[in-house]
Amino acid sequence: MRRYDVPRHMLAIGLAAQAGFIDALGFLKLGGLFVSFMSGNSTRLGVGIASGTAVAWTAAGLIGAFVGGVVAGALVAQRAGPWRKQAVLTLATLLLLCAALLTLSGEPDNGLTLLMAAAMGAVNNVFQRDGEVSIGVTYMTGALVKLGQQLAVALTGGAAWNWLPYLLLWLGLVAGAVTGGWLFTLMDLHALWIATASSALLLLWSIRLRPLHLA
Repeated sequence: MRRYDVPRHMLAIGLAAQAGFIDALGFLKLGGLFVSFMSGNSTRLGVGIASGTAVAWTAAGLIGAFVGGVVAGALVAQRAGPWRKQAVLTLATLLLLCAALLTLSGEPDNGLTLLMAAAMGAVNNVFQRDGEVSIGVTYMTGALVKLGQQLAVALTGGAAWNWLPYLLLWLGLVAGAVTGGWLFTLMDLHALWIATASSALLLLWSIRLRPLHLA
């Protein structure tokens, strides 16, 4: 993450905040399952299988939708070349728009949470280096590990501030989750319209970035 400039850091933090926002909506709607945190869903899948409860099927569906979103985002990124960020964010915005439109149907189980999971999978293709994810914007375990490692470096006389981008990334996700949790109490999943608007704004921000093949 340290290799990126400030505008790209801001995009990453914005995407993390959006992920926290959307994951909070999904968590509250699904009663403890996630639309971006697949480690948690994998644990719920295993527990559901062991206990023979239906939560296993829901968790499996969300994991499948997330992976499907990653695949779709990767294919779009490959075709978009240096405009990868903009293409992937367009895909994610369209998926969120479809989910938001489904909130108007009044049906409680119409698959919109699967669209949310697919969108969260897709955005992990925004930051790539050599075909691999360079910044995970929907999960924070790696960022927290790097935060701890860079704090250790700073405490032993190394670079003093290399830990800061990882802290800001994590804080972005937490701030998004707080906002999503609060708005869910007011709007339920209709808050997805706000998530769609924020995704469109992040897309516009990405257009300002000079295309770089490895960024």
